[in-house]
Amino acid sequence: MLNKIITIEEAVSLVSDGDKVAFGGNVLHRAPMAFTRELARQKKRKLKLIKTAGAHEVDLLCAAGCAESVDAGFISYETEYGLANNYRKAIEKGVVKANEHACYTVISALRAAAYGVPFMPVKGLMYGDLIEANDYFKMVRDPFSGETVGIVEAIVPDIGVIHVQECDEKGNCRIYGPKFDDVLISRASKKLIVTTEQIVPESKMRMNPDMVDIPHILVEAIVHVPSGSAPCSCYNKYDIDKKVLKSFTSMKKIEEIESYIKSYEAKDRKVLGRRAR
Repeated sequence: MLNKIITIEEAVSLVSDGDKVAFGGNVLHRAPMAFTRELARQKKRKLKLIKTAGAHEVDLLCAAGCAESVDAGFISYETEYGLANNYRKAIEKGVVKANEHACYTVISALRAAAYGVPFMPVKGLMYGDLIEANDYFKMVRDPFSGETVGIVEAIVPDIGVIHVQECDEKGNCRIYGPKFDDVLISRASKKLIVTTEQIVPESKMRMNPDMVDIPHILVEAIVHVPSGSAPCSCYNKYDIDKKVLKSFTSMKKIEEIESYIKSYEAKDRKVLGRRAR
């Protein structure tokens, strides 16, 4: 079996312009930030971003001109850091299209993809006016009861990218702490790329197979990148870097943001572990 461990540059080269890319993690926790920065460095364009509740990764990709649309239930930094202003400005200028969701409708769209069905019913869509804000939503007649029910069209990511604490060389992954939507993304995506804090022996995964959250058969590629969520947090590894995030959210010029991305380059691209062969 071929080793799936590759560099972050090689992993990001698997993403094509215009792809639908789903990001794991939640808001400022276990977001795949090293991968996000490399997307910006490689100047990927017209990406369709998918995230239940996002912040820094979506904001950064909008600032870098990588995003064409965003499907999300929530995009903003947590209270201490304020709004995701690059995302907001891109929407206001019409550069990026916001497909308005509730968090649960993103989850439902990914569930439909994971189950291999074209849509998923969401009863709550019959209340309020959210259904008017997104082309993915429709009201249909239930053939069994005759009642009207809301449905959400499946969203099938071309690429899912998640950051985990542990992974073996085959791609078996363990997530410690909250799992968020990462397991669902692994089932819904056409290809899954995993960035990991640590590569552990396969024997460790075999000792407690019930603790494997994502099996190797779902994983396309692995990147060993410690601190791959920084400046966001990673449970049981490191906390949010408040200073860095406050600095980023105050940046006004693209040159400042480019310098910020550049400052992580050596760490993000450091080659660790064995290369694919």
